[in-house]
Amino acid sequence: MSSRIASCTVTPVNVPYTHREVSAVVERDGVTAGIVRLETEDGVVGWGETCSGSDMASVADAVAAMSPFVVGRDPFGGERARRELWRYALWQFREPTANFAWAGIDMALWDLCGKITGRPAYELLGGALRDEVDYFWYLSGASVAELRASAEKGRGLGYGCFYMKVGRSREEDVERVLAARDALGPSPRLRVDANGAWTYAEALRALEDMRPARLDFVEQPVSHYPGDLLRRVRVASGVAVAANEGLWGEEAALDRILADVADVYTFSPFWVGSLATFCRLGHLVERRGSLVCKHTHGELGIAASACQHALLALPGVVEGNQQTAAQMTGDVLVAPLPIASGPRWGRPEAPGLGVEVDEQALGRAAADYRAHGQLLPYQVPSVRHDRIADGYRS
Repeated sequence: MSSRIASCTVTPVNVPYTHREVSAVVERDGVTAGIVRLETEDGVVGWGETCSGSDMASVADAVAAMSPFVVGRDPFGGERARRELWRYALWQFREPTANFAWAGIDMALWDLCGKITGRPAYELLGGALRDEVDYFWYLSGASVAELRASAEKGRGLGYGCFYMKVGRSREEDVERVLAARDALGPSPRLRVDANGAWTYAEALRALEDMRPARLDFVEQPVSHYPGDLLRRVRVASGVAVAANEGLWGEEAALDRILADVADVYTFSPFWVGSLATFCRLGHLVERRGSLVCKHTHGELGIAASACQHALLALPGVVEGNQQTAAQMTGDVLVAPLPIASGPRWGRPEAPGLGVEVDEQALGRAAADYRAHGQLLPYQVPSVRHDRIADGYRS
C-alpha cells in the first residue's frame, strides 16, 4: 500500500507570452497558473497545475479549501475525494472555480500514482492508442503582413494545422482568413475561432465569404445558448463546427455531446474537473461519431503534459490540438516541451506525468506573481499589464 499524502500546497506563478493573444474575448499577455505540489509521507512528490480563470487568488483559495479531502489520504483515492468534496463540501455551487482548482490537484494525484507504480500516466488511463499527438500553430499578427509572416514561420517549423481568432470585424476577418490561406497554400488545415461573437446570420455570411479558404472547421461561431444554435449553423453552412463555449462542466458537456451539436468538442480537464472525466467524455465523443480537440486557456508545461497523456489514451482525437508552448517566454520545467519547437509529441517514458520542475524557474515565476499580480485576460487603462518578453512597458 502506498503511503498517505502529507502535504498539499499551491504556488501562483506568471509566465509571459512572446506577444499578446488577442481574440473577440481576451487580450492576454501570458499565463498565470497555480502550481500544485503534493508530497507523500515517504517523500514522493506529485505536480499539478490549476487554471487561473479571471481570479487566481480565488482558485488558490479553493485548492487550500480542498486540501483536507486530500491530505492524510491514499493518492489512489482521487475519484472518491472529488465526489466527496463536490457533494459534502458544496463545491457543486461553484463549479467553474472548483473544476479549475481540482484539476490541478487531480493532475498531481496522477503524477503521484504514476511515480508510485513506475508507469507513465497514459498507461494508468487505459494505455496509449497512438504513438504521438499533433498540435496546431497559433497564427498571430495585427496586420495582414504580420499574419503572413506567422504563417510562414509555422510552415517552416513543420506545422500542418493552423488556427486563428476571428470575431472582431467580419470584413477584416474575411480578409485575414483569405490572406492566411494564400500564405499557407492549399495543403495545411486552417481553423478559425469566433468565441461565440457572431449572430446566426453573421456566421452564415462570414462562412460563405470564407469558403475559398476551405476551413477545416470553425470553432464556436455563435453563442452556446440556446443549445441548438450551433447545430443550426452546422446544418445551414455545411462547414464543420467545433463546440467550446458551453462545455463548462461535466453535465453541460454531456448534454451537448448527447445532442450531437458539433463535429468536434474542444475542451480539457479544466472544463470538466479531472483527467478521468475528460477521458470518459472523450470516449463518448468518439462513440457519437465526433472528435476531441484538446483546449487550452494558456497553460504551462505541467498541464500540457497531463493532457498529452490523456490524448494518447483517447480514441478519437483531431490533428492539431491546442497549445501555447510555442509562444511562451519560459516555463517552470527543466526541459522544454517537444511542442515548444514543433507540432508533434510522442509517448513520455518517465513515470507519472513525466515532468521535472525547475525550482529556480518556479521561484522566479512566483516572484513575478507576487510583485505584479495576475496576468489578466483583459486590458483596461486602470489595470494594464502589457507584458512582453523583456518585462513591463508603459
